[in-house]
Amino acid sequence: MSTDKLAKKIKLIIFDVDGVLTDGGLYFTEDGTEFKRFNALDGHGIKMLKDNGVEPAVISARTSNAVKHRMENLGIVHFYQGQADKVVAFNDLLQKLNLSATEVAYVGDDVIDLPVMTKVGFAVAVANAHDLVKQHADLTTEKSGGNGAVREICDFILKAQGNFDQAMAKYLQ
Repeated sequence: MSTDKLAKKIKLIIFDVDGVLTDGGLYFTEDGTEFKRFNALDGHGIKMLKDNGVEPAVISARTSNAVKHRMENLGIVHFYQGQADKVVAFNDLLQKLNLSATEVAYVGDDVIDLPVMTKVGFAVAVANAHDLVKQHADLTTEKSGGNGAVREICDFILKAQGNFDQAMAKYLQ
């Protein structure tokens, strides 16, 4: 099945954090405080998806206050941190939202993402993903994580679902 047809069915998109919503770097101050760099274009893409009926979610193996703050800022209510086994959170989301796996997209970059990526209807790897992750993806972005890859996939889904032009029209008036 074409990637457009896979994307057309999506009602939920799940993002990994490190390497997808960020560049994958782990930044620490001298006192050990962690900080992360997020891309504003990615954030707006997520908001546009949500405005067009695609629910965003995040599943991360790590725990970070910076990530919690960013998810709150984006209005992402389905947010799981500290998930060594991401399938547990994935199954919880399917049950909570009454969705089938074919209605879900997952965007990942590393092998820890594969157990969920191999179950969803539309698996996406970012350009900087591990080679094995790319091999199991339906689509690989041209941009890297933290550098517009999320916006690229948001726009792709909006186009596949026929909502891109309408979503952009309000900015062109």
